[in-house]
Amino acid sequence: MGYRPPYRDPDSIYLDAPHPSTLDEGAFMSECEVSAGRSSGPGGQHRNKVQTGIRVVHLPTGIEARGTERREAQVNRSRAIFRLRLKLARNVRTQVGRDNHEPSELWEARRQGRKLPVNPKHPDYPALLAEALDVVYARKFDVAGAAGVLRITMSQLTRVIRQEPPAISQVNRGRERVGLPRLRS
Repeated sequence: MGYRPPYRDPDSIYLDAPHPSTLDEGAFMSECEVSAGRSSGPGGQHRNKVQTGIRVVHLPTGIEARGTERREAQVNRSRAIFRLRLKLARNVRTQVGRDNHEPSELWEARRQGRKLPVNPKHPDYPALLAEALDVVYARKFDVAGAAGVLRITMSQLTRVIRQEPPAISQVNRGRERVGLPRLRS
């Protein structure tokens, strides 16, 4: 079997490695613009007087996320940053090898045999999701093949992706586009 180049999804934004959701806080924030503002919703008088709603924009892609549900700006800021990392994990791809991807140190540190236990609220989740999706997309939505490259089972890889409902929907749309059956949501 000869070399097959990685698939490039026409609906994805491609950036050079490293993936933005894998960057440490300082490097990530240097690529972002943060702004504060007032927002509607619960909170009473305090909400209308203080700018606690936070908007974070990833400048290279224009992707943004907001945190407005709390009355503390710092809590909203951390929620907005986490949401932005998740959006980047879903929508931005970095070019990886189709068959010869070497899993990251984070992936290997989290992997336990053929399993990858991760809570979708854990700070590592966006980086792990981004790596999983990079390999799935590079393999033209062949989840079983991607699981082999990432050294985990197909059910574990599907579980990692399924924990973020918009991600499993994107993968299923891609699988349908290339003639593969949908994964269970």
